[in-house]
Amino acid sequence: MTRPGAAVLVALALLVLPLPAPAQSPPAAPLTPAQSALREIYQELLEINTTDSAGDTTAAAQAMAARLRAGGFADSEMRIVVPPGAPRKGNLVARLKGRGTGKPILLLAHLDVVEAKREDWERDPFKMVEEGGYFYARGAVDDKAMAAIFVANLIRYRRDGYVPDRDLILALTADEELGSSSRWNGVRWLLEHERPLIEAEYALNEGGGAEMTRTGTPILLRVQAAEKVTVSFRLEARNPGGHSSLPRPDNAIYQLAAGLDRLSRLEFPAQLNEITRGYFLRSAALFEAATAEDMRALAREGGPDPAAAARLSRRSPLYNSMMRTTCVATRLEGGHAGNALPQAARALVNCRVLPGEPIDGVREAIVRAVGDPGITVTQTGQPELSQPSSLRPDLMRVVESTTALRNAGIPAYGVSGLFLGPDDARSHGLNERMPVASLWGGQEFLYRVVKGLAGGR
Repeated sequence: MTRPGAAVLVALALLVLPLPAPAQSPPAAPLTPAQSALREIYQELLEINTTDSAGDTTAAAQAMAARLRAGGFADSEMRIVVPPGAPRKGNLVARLKGRGTGKPILLLAHLDVVEAKREDWERDPFKMVEEGGYFYARGAVDDKAMAAIFVANLIRYRRDGYVPDRDLILALTADEELGSSSRWNGVRWLLEHERPLIEAEYALNEGGGAEMTRTGTPILLRVQAAEKVTVSFRLEARNPGGHSSLPRPDNAIYQLAAGLDRLSRLEFPAQLNEITRGYFLRSAALFEAATAEDMRALAREGGPDPAAAARLSRRSPLYNSMMRTTCVATRLEGGHAGNALPQAARALVNCRVLPGEPIDGVREAIVRAVGDPGITVTQTGQPELSQPSSLRPDLMRVVESTTALRNAGIPAYGVSGLFLGPDDARSHGLNERMPVASLWGGQEFLYRVVKGLAGGR
């Protein structure tokens, strides 16, 4: 789900849908016309730098509008929305008109990507490289795959002469990765200033995810119907400092480091809601006996079994993040000169909080874990809370057969059909990649799902 304040989501509320293999082409087979068109759009989008520091989502929005225009969309069916004072933070909204027999469906993806340094990557992060069955680039998964697929599929619908029963609205937005820290978060901007452009019955978005084995066998598809709350805290130790030739025991860097070491051992209790409990119960049938037993013990009536929760947490960061609130240090800085004792040291701790858990309680847990009154703990922003979206039977039927919005009153569901293996979870990290066959499978999956939900001929 892309909404203000919820960048970098951990899929929380999930439904497991065992599926047959997605539509895939053998590696040596020529691309279909639809795949060839998607590849061109995907490459163009990946090679437009859309980072906050040096990138430009307006350029990406303009490029995608040009693609839609070449595919038969009129200028009256598209609009590039650029907030005043933010020329590099543009958004694209396009609409495929339907017969008007139902409220629109919003197809949502974000154009911006996390920073990527060329010296850290094996390949240029802003040049798409196809190698060994993968597409490599920043944004290859998060979230330019889904953005490119939606653009390519809208063009395909138009060229096929498809007229849905309800309008399909495409929104490609800026600054999702910055979340609530950005004034120009595209979803927030559109909701506050141009809501009629994106008003819909519900939205389809990134999230949920899909798992496959290292050999490419799909295991399960997730549908995300809720999300954790994102909130960050600044930890700071201060000191009078002095000359580095006269060390003293009360060093701000050492003090903060010791507090962060204690914080690294903070673990919140396992808690499940109705949907995550259903996720683990349904997942159990897909795994070997020991893991299946632990999943059932985690989801048992009366509360999670602590030993089972501990084993599953060690098995997978995903399982750990689904069952509990998490807090982790993500930024660190200290000192002001190479020959001076540090006068201050600071760290940013990013937390993903289970729905319903008090934010004040999270801060108190951090303070207790740090265990040092000389380290201040300050909340850096106000989190935006949202209620889970109900699992619509019509949506679930179509997804199963095919195999920001929330707090603004538009239900949103994370579902992509993009299957990733155990070594492909590289979003926000080095050498981000998308399996080539998964891109084609996700394209066909979303093509059919959206048609199934939108109806028409």
